[in-house]
Amino acid sequence: MTELSIRHDLPADILGRPASRLYEVLDGPTLVHLQGRKKPPLFLSVLMHGNEDTGWRVLQNVLHEHDKTLPRSLSIFIGNVKAARYGKRRLEKQPDFNRIWAGDDTPEHSIVKEVLRTMRRRGVFASIDIHNNTGINPHYACINRLLPPYLNLARKFSRMVIYFTRPSGVQSLAFARFCPAVTLECGQPGDEIGIQLATNFVNEVMNMDAVPETPVKDSDIDLYHTVAVAKVPLKTTFSFDSKPADIRFIRGIEQLNFEEIPAGTALAALKGSDIPLDVMDEDGNPVADQYFEVVDNRLLTRYPVDAVDADHE
Repeated sequence: MTELSIRHDLPADILGRPASRLYEVLDGPTLVHLQGRKKPPLFLSVLMHGNEDTGWRVLQNVLHEHDKTLPRSLSIFIGNVKAARYGKRRLEKQPDFNRIWAGDDTPEHSIVKEVLRTMRRRGVFASIDIHNNTGINPHYACINRLLPPYLNLARKFSRMVIYFTRPSGVQSLAFARFCPAVTLECGQPGDEIGIQLATNFVNEVMNMDAVPETPVKDSDIDLYHTVAVAKVPLKTTFSFDSKPADIRFIRGIEQLNFEEIPAGTALAALKGSDIPLDVMDEDGNPVADQYFEVVDNRLLTRYPVDAVDADHE
């Protein structure tokens, strides 16, 4: 049975191991409390998805730089160690570790509920959840509340910020209920610039006396609001290179991320004449017809839209 391990130190030589070898010294999801000069602790979650190792690389950097005393206490949740062993987002019978922070009662849900209870009791300075994208994206931050401390925290990582409220089971939304919380999207795994940016960000936050509460100027931030999420149904085939499939997306579609896509833009060639995507708004309502239409077996945008490869969701 999967259980949470709670530690007040790190196993010997763990910082010399890649994420794929953490299973050798950790039995599974682990919450680590490290003492620093300032309190309350900064909360940092890494490896929510086993194939996204930037968070672990950032933690290695931060702890190597502060090998004697941390400027602020640090509580670290090391998530899906088992999936990291195989470089997988999650294993076949596992839930997604970034969907389990609300509802249900699986062993994994129980683990993160214990993490939340523990951190509420200890108090939290701020929460940082570190992720990677599968697609080509700039480095950006995500928040779940439009309040100055959340916006200021996100802006220190990137002027490009996404605000979203669904799905409800993500880590940042759970922590946002009681502390400033941010998700960092650091490019694809192995992106050294993303790793360094996130390392610098964590160091900066650890050295803060307080998260700024001054309003963020509109001119200082590019704020996007996720109003709908489009997904390919499980049994629908798709390709990005013109290979036969139910949906053949245009080549280079990733280049449209964070760009305004004009109405009438063809995004894919289709086998059928129906919209092949599941598109849900923030309340879970199907809204595919609001954003897309099919003309001559091509999937077209109905209105101008901005797109992003939103792996944080």
